[in-house]
Amino acid sequence: MAKPEEMYQCQTSNCGYIYNPDKGCKKRKVPAGTCWTDMPEDYCCPVCGASRKMFRPLAGPGSTKAC
Repeated sequence: MAKPEEMYQCQTSNCGYIYNPDKGCKKRKVPAGTCWTDMPEDYCCPVCGASRKMFRPLAGPGSTKAC
């Protein structure tokens, strides 16, 4: 199981969709509790289809916001 600090949310810069690891992504069949680093490489936004590269962390590694 992922540590709480690894369970950060990520947001796409295209449409603003936020991936929440506590909820997962039903449309893309990603179960709740899946941290961003464990997401499939081919995951894309369920709203606009943006690739993983278009997502930015809201906290955690690579984010502009301090934890």
